[in-house]
Amino acid sequence: MRAAAIQLNANGDTDRNLRTADRLVREAASLGAELVVLPEKWTVLGTGEMMEAGAQTLDGPAIGWARETAAELGIDLIAGSFFERVDGRELGANTSVHVGPDGEVKAVYRKIHLFDVEIDGARYAESSSEEPGDEIVVTQLRDQTRLGLSICYDLRFPELYRILAVRGALIIVVPAAFTLPTTRDHWEILVRARAIENQCFVIAANQVGDHPGGLRSGGRSMIVDPWGIVLAQATDRETVIVANLELDRVDEVRARIPALTHRRPQAYDWEYDWERA
Repeated sequence: MRAAAIQLNANGDTDRNLRTADRLVREAASLGAELVVLPEKWTVLGTGEMMEAGAQTLDGPAIGWARETAAELGIDLIAGSFFERVDGRELGANTSVHVGPDGEVKAVYRKIHLFDVEIDGARYAESSSEEPGDEIVVTQLRDQTRLGLSICYDLRFPELYRILAVRGALIIVVPAAFTLPTTRDHWEILVRARAIENQCFVIAANQVGDHPGGLRSGGRSMIVDPWGIVLAQATDRETVIVANLELDRVDEVRARIPALTHRRPQAYDWEYDWERA
């Protein structure tokens, strides 16, 4: 399988972002990609006001474009994530959508772990505008390969990735808008660690550059194999990277070091009494 990660420098102009995404997705398809992954918040990334103004529903123009484009190009398209307006909720969601080659929505994942942190004096508070998801999602590609969905800050929570692997994911995607400092210091280590721990392919599509509101993303989008080898890595600009995923490599690595079969869930005590520790 040939896969691609799209690296964007999204801003508050949804139309501009969609045009750029369309151009790069088509470039990826022209390079033979059957699976294409967009980054986090590819439709709009900027101030809170911009995000709110650019919020869409699952039947809005962004996912409408994704459905039409996936069907036209005959690809599995992971429409990164976007700021979803959810009917009946005061807050939105950070939502990733898998669209199949037939143009149908195959899976919807809402980001479980919200980014409420302070880094180098910059404050991030996703929970002020978004509700966390509560469902772990594994979907199937055209050839029935199982693929796990995650988003950005999820990368720091290995429990999620282990569950995706145990549920059969051979590929895990990470649409992201990792900050510049954390991309510099943690991004590659975390992406490769999740691939090595779970002996699966990881496709991590990051935002890059400056965004409105003082936001800065670090780029370095990556495609990593189950042994932790980097198959492709982006430079610091809007671009597309591609790599061939030899899916038999998953079985090879898991046979070589059968860590997943050596798991002992019965020994993992989550009811630890921290007060008595």
